[in-house]
Amino acid sequence: MPKISEYYFRTAIIFLIAGIALGLHMSISGNHTVIGAHAHINLLGWVTSALFGGYFALNPAKAGGRLPMIQYAIFTLGVAVMGVSLYLLLAGNPAVEPVVAASSLVTFLGVLIFAWIVWTPARP
Repeated sequence: MPKISEYYFRTAIIFLIAGIALGLHMSISGNHTVIGAHAHINLLGWVTSALFGGYFALNPAKAGGRLPMIQYAIFTLGVAVMGVSLYLLLAGNPAVEPVVAASSLVTFLGVLIFAWIVWTPARP
């Protein structure tokens, strides 16, 4: 399996653990105001990371080189910062809204780079 797939799968598990922990915290406390952060961590962090890892595992010719690693770093950083800052925003800290916005754009850039990788033919 390509290294990038391993990185994505390991990162996905970390996001899954964080998402479940946040879900348990909401359930135990009875306070569900941060459900948006919970959803983003699980869907972008766990599901999307796992899907990216699966794509690269199924397309090893596209998994090599620097671009997939750059894409991984950008996407993962964006999701991690977005998850934390969205949690803080929804918990009542409006000052972090610019961080949520910026990290959302970073995450989107990671998705656009992944789209480029998908649509660009693999090098022989």
